[in-house]
Amino acid sequence: MGLRTWSKENLEYGRKVLSSGLEGAHAGREAFLNGRSITPVLNESVCKAWKPAVIGACVGVLASYPGRQRKTVGRVATSGFLGAVVGFCAGIAWETRWLGRSVTRGAMRNIGKVRDEHWLETHPIDYA
Repeated sequence: MGLRTWSKENLEYGRKVLSSGLEGAHAGREAFLNGRSITPVLNESVCKAWKPAVIGACVGVLASYPGRQRKTVGRVATSGFLGAVVGFCAGIAWETRWLGRSVTRGAMRNIGKVRDEHWLETHPIDYA
């Protein structure tokens, strides 16, 4: 098998894996939402993510204080802001974990099917 044939086959296989993963992710999202819109789910998770954002801001401000050097207000504020961003992102990720789990399961289920089909194509079973 030449390089061109090998790369063409692997590119085709990669496209199959990618498209089946995306289809599975979409099916997993639809299964989780069960006909609802995703907007209320995201709005609720944003509303609940402010607590981790505040905790992250506090940790960011406190983390900028150790040491004997004088800290500028700008540096302390930047540390607090970065902590708030990290806390907010963590809060969103935590609140949407069930949606993410459903999407991941759907994608992995479809990818597993494509991988099994590919393996059977490359390793045919001869029962005779």
